[in-house]
Formats: sequence, structure tokens, C-alpha cells
Amino acid sequence: MKTEIILSELQFKAVRSSGPGGQNVNKVSSKVVLSFDVPHSNGLHPEEKELLLTKLKSKISSEGLLMLTCDEDRSQLKNKTIVTKRFLALVQQALVVPEKRKKTTVPRAVIEKRIKAKRNLSEIKQNRKKPRL
Repeated sequence: MKTEIILSELQFKAVRSSGPGGQNVNKVSSKVVLSFDVPHSNGLHPEEKELLLTKLKSKISSEGLLMLTCDEDRSQLKNKTIVTKRFLALVQQALVVPEKRKKTTVPRAVIEKRIKAKRNLSEIKQNRKKPRL
């Protein structure tokens, strides 16, 4: 993943924000919408593109656009930096390939301990019965 190329491919759009701000909300477009075209990106390898498309399937549109929004702050610039950091963290997290789990066998000592405990419990229950005459 080439971060510089990816950052240059990001497209930002300012939209009117909802939420706190009073009449400022009606005048200023402080909400930032980030869009990133995953299939046509030059900063990602084909394997990374496939990984992103599968892991972030719910966040990617049918055209292959990854859309993120931020309207946390009243400043457009702060919202832009927040959404950019969020985007980079999301992509980094999606590109992590989990290590394959190695199957382990149960140790012989553990099996023997369990069988010994079963035998012991069985003997205790046998001793509770009335003796046969």
C-alpha cells in the first residue's frame, strides 16, 4: 500500500451538516464526505484491492466507492483531517491478514488426568450403593 498515492486519489466533498451549530449549520458546509475508488486505485496491489473489497463489502457501494463522512466538528478542515485519519486506519486494519491457527492436540497427561478423575468419581458413587448380600 502506497499511502502518498492513495491520499492523492481521495476525493472530498463539503456538504451542509446537521447537528449542533445553530444558524451556522444553515450557512456553512462543514460536513465532509470522503470517497475512494477501490478498483481503480493505483496505490494498491491487486491482492490488496480484493482484500479490501471482501473485508469492507458493507461499506463499499456497487460501483466500488468507499464512502466515509464526518460532521463531528464545526470546522470543515478538522472534519477533513478526522475523516482522512479514519479512512487510513480503516484501510490499514482491513489489509491485515490474520495468522492461520495451528491445530494442537490435547496432551496425553491431560487425558490421563481426566480419565483418572472419572474413575475416582465412579468409585465414590459405587461406594454409596448398598452392599449386595
